[in-house]
Amino acid sequence: MSSIDSLAVLKERYGERYRWLLLLSVMVGTMASIMSSTVVNVAIPGMSQHFALGQERAQWVSSGFMMATAVAMLTTPWLLGRYGYRSTYAGAMLLLLVGGVVGGSTQQFDWVLVARVAEGLAAGVVQPIPAVIILHAFLPHEQGRASGIFGMGVVLAPALGPSVGGLLVDWWGWRSIFFMVVPLCLASLWLAYRFVPVTGPGGVSAGRHVAALDWRGLLLGAIGTLCLLNGLVMLHNGLTVQSGALLGMAFVALLVFVWWQRRQAARGDKPLMDLRIFQYRPFAMGSVVAFIYGTALFGSTYLLPVFMQVGLSLSASHVGAIMLPAGLVLATTIPLVGRMADRQPTHRLVMMGLALMALSFILMVWVRQEMSLWVLVVFTVIGRIGLGFVLPSLNLGAMRPLEKSLISQGSSAISFLRTLGGAAGVGLCGIVLEWRLAAHGASLHTTGHSTERLAAFGESFLMLGVLCLLALVAAWQLRVPPAPATTSSLPAS
Repeated sequence: MSSIDSLAVLKERYGERYRWLLLLSVMVGTMASIMSSTVVNVAIPGMSQHFALGQERAQWVSSGFMMATAVAMLTTPWLLGRYGYRSTYAGAMLLLLVGGVVGGSTQQFDWVLVARVAEGLAAGVVQPIPAVIILHAFLPHEQGRASGIFGMGVVLAPALGPSVGGLLVDWWGWRSIFFMVVPLCLASLWLAYRFVPVTGPGGVSAGRHVAALDWRGLLLGAIGTLCLLNGLVMLHNGLTVQSGALLGMAFVALLVFVWWQRRQAARGDKPLMDLRIFQYRPFAMGSVVAFIYGTALFGSTYLLPVFMQVGLSLSASHVGAIMLPAGLVLATTIPLVGRMADRQPTHRLVMMGLALMALSFILMVWVRQEMSLWVLVVFTVIGRIGLGFVLPSLNLGAMRPLEKSLISQGSSAISFLRTLGGAAGVGLCGIVLEWRLAAHGASLHTTGHSTERLAAFGESFLMLGVLCLLALVAAWQLRVPPAPATTSSLPAS
């Protein structure tokens, strides 16, 4: 492999500012991938009408993307080692670009699904890369600041995406949503060929010396993910027997996956997921927090708009107006907390964030129709401040203790668990809401105000609050234990 654009050469060419240029490059691509995941919901009604789709088939536009994203995250460490940063990142951006063009131009719904899966695969490969770069390219006292700036940029994608997407759909129809990522993909490709190195993590040469991809492990991971998410969907639809079978298969796939990864490592082969990362207590506990945090975040993203529109009978424009201040506060909080993460123990910041998220969910239990909308805005803002505390701190707290050689594995695993928790969270909130509505004798489909319906929503929010409080126990374990005293020490190499 040519060394013209290796990490060392690019550092020398651009000097001290290079690491920030590299971070900007991958931030643009990550924004494109996140925008493609969130903005498509705006296009589903128009798409359903165009292709005469039922609710279940239309839902696969989102579900197919999320499943592909979760599975693809497991391949990122291998791709980085085999092909290096630039080829991996640029290849994912090209796949995202092709997915957007095909999805926006096809006349068949099956090809729309193929395009969404392609976009999900690209998003899954890209999203673990920034954390790897931050922990490799930045000094410890800069990593929090870098995480904060990156997080602020990435939050703008889901914050602005639906608003811009709504305008595009009104002006040019649902197809414009797919083309929305094209400019960002083109910009990210241009930046990649200027600032992203051809070498792998840590500046090591990428190439053929890397072991073959663990396809059996990847297949087991994909089967387990598909069974888990489809099992939750069937449980939501009341298909208890089929759901139990799928969830049981997901558990078996997990056990076989762990056995296979241990077997690969014992034989000296390269496992898809290096399970040594879970021997580091902060990382293992951070993974638990990431899964629960993903569940609460994505679950609340589903539950809040439904609560406001169905439970409180607010219009879509009112919901947008309520969520806008929370989005702005979140974008402001993340860089501030990022700077704090360079000076404060990250476990305290994560715990503060989880406590604020739990408080926000629990306060929703007391929301009633007669309350001022500003009360709802304040409750929502509290939750987004909590989210801003968790976002830049969790990855740092979980992955800083890892050996440098395990950082790619750690970023891939924690991103996978957060995404899996998010997908499970949407299903879980739907299941709990339906259960509590039935218990109160209420329904989402009746018009007018309903105290019973509000009680069901309140109990669903309470479930999310309890989950966040449980995550506090794991967050406390993010503390890095003090190094044992030694009588002598060697200089670092």
